[in-house]
Amino acid sequence: MSATRAAQQETQQTYDVTVVGAGIVGLATAYALSRAAPALRVAVVEKEPGPGRHQTGHNSGVIHSGIYYPPGSLKAEYALAGAAETPKFCAEHGISYEITGKLIVATEQAELPRLHALVQRGREHGLTVRELGPAQIAAHEPEIAGLAAIHVASTGICDFRGVAAALARLAADAGCVIRYGLRVTAIDREPDGTVAVGTAAGGPALRTKVLVNCAGLHSDRLARLAGDEPALRIVPFRGEFYELAPARRGLVRGLVYPVPDPQFPFLGVHFTRDVHGGVHVGPNAVPAMAREGYHRWSLRPRDLAGTAAYPGTWRIARRHWRQEAGELRRSLSRRAFAAQARRLLPALRPADLRPAPAGVRAQAVLPDGTLVDDFRFAGSPPFVHVLNAPSPAATAALPIGREIARRVLAAL
Repeated sequence: MSATRAAQQETQQTYDVTVVGAGIVGLATAYALSRAAPALRVAVVEKEPGPGRHQTGHNSGVIHSGIYYPPGSLKAEYALAGAAETPKFCAEHGISYEITGKLIVATEQAELPRLHALVQRGREHGLTVRELGPAQIAAHEPEIAGLAAIHVASTGICDFRGVAAALARLAADAGCVIRYGLRVTAIDREPDGTVAVGTAAGGPALRTKVLVNCAGLHSDRLARLAGDEPALRIVPFRGEFYELAPARRGLVRGLVYPVPDPQFPFLGVHFTRDVHGGVHVGPNAVPAMAREGYHRWSLRPRDLAGTAAYPGTWRIARRHWRQEAGELRRSLSRRAFAAQARRLLPALRPADLRPAPAGVRAQAVLPDGTLVDDFRFAGSPPFVHVLNAPSPAATAALPIGREIARRVLAAL
């Protein structure tokens, strides 16, 4: 029955809700809508040939615990819920996952107060957090060096591409139409209150009562295409990874992170074992010359010009130039990258590192150079815009999808 309804919807190209973007957040939204309102006609349109081809498929695969995020923030709320739900979803749908726990390790005296603050925050969130001395660190990770550490039990790893594929399958089984290879090029409000969505493929426009913008790296552009001013810009940062050579994977048993620098909005170089047995080292964070700039020399003149012309870009550079100079040096030098990682893993040598695929973070930036650090939703009916969905968006996709679905149903 659902397949028949899906075929009818695709022929008519008229929907109650159209979600732009088949990353994990867009697909979780379609899944949540299919459960909350099964009678709705829902479509997902995606410019790539399959699901999860960008941020979803280029992350470290970590199920985050929520320990870093301030109480009361959307990040904390959704990460805590997602850390509990994601393993259950993976188990139910045969997706590879493991609850590994992780260490956050202080290697300098100056980091100890920040480590203690994380202990307090974790306990505020109700997480199981243990404080460790050097001997206890060695019991967990024999090759890791540190003055002190905390162990966060609820952190894990999974295959987020597998999660996205499962969400797509479940949504399609419930009657949602998912159309790949369609790049949105025009969005127009019609006199009858619906929205006409034009695509690069040409032909008649899709019509929808509500449009949901889950376009990730292009979310600000899609909002402007819809006639809304998001008051921010997506500035892409490439996160470059190495992986340990197979013979050296035994140096790290699980997940090992440094104490984050509160002055810099990234977590620093860390070690993450994935569900396939590999161990990733990274990422660093360097400006990308394209919104989909997964390679060092990837360049799209339109993207680069837009980033360079945005006042917030230069204000970020002035504020964080020292840290960013270090990131760029580590990007250009494997030896410098290894030296940073050796603060946690003294036995690491540059020859132990193999290049691994990079990711691109869709970092929302305000005109004054402030990096938007929490989830941000915007828009009024008939639009719902997801303008910032940073890490831990993959971990938190199921609760975020429900929140977006709630906003959609209110708009309808």
